[in-house]
Amino acid sequence: MGNIRILIADDHNVFRTSTRKILEREIDFDIVAEAANGEEAVTLVELLKPDIAIIDISMPVMDGIVATENIKQRSPATAILILTNYDDDQFVQRLLKTGVSGYLLKSIHNNELIAAIRTIHDGRLVFDPLILEKVKDGT
Repeated sequence: MGNIRILIADDHNVFRTSTRKILEREIDFDIVAEAANGEEAVTLVELLKPDIAIIDISMPVMDGIVATENIKQRSPATAILILTNYDDDQFVQRLLKTGVSGYLLKSIHNNELIAAIRTIHDGRLVFDPLILEKVKDGT
């Protein structure tokens, strides 16, 4: 079936680099690109068609929400994993409507991120417990 092809989009270079280093240790992961803003993420996803795009919400030029909407329109087969510090209700609801495959907070441990990527690649959804509570409560 091949390796899981991943794009990382976050405006913080240190975060992108460390996430890449964590994920590159996994023999079944290929990091195909990094993007520093939402517009770059959309362009790179269209060009490279990764299996999974890891997207932050707060990015310059085009935020992660708009980028996710564009990616899902242009490359529906690319699964989106939101990895962010934001758990605001408005973000959660809007992103759920786009069909994201996961929504995790950056406070997770490395092994949780790795497991989440594999789970999403297997066609299942992954959500932080705090996000699930918001969904369950309808907020």
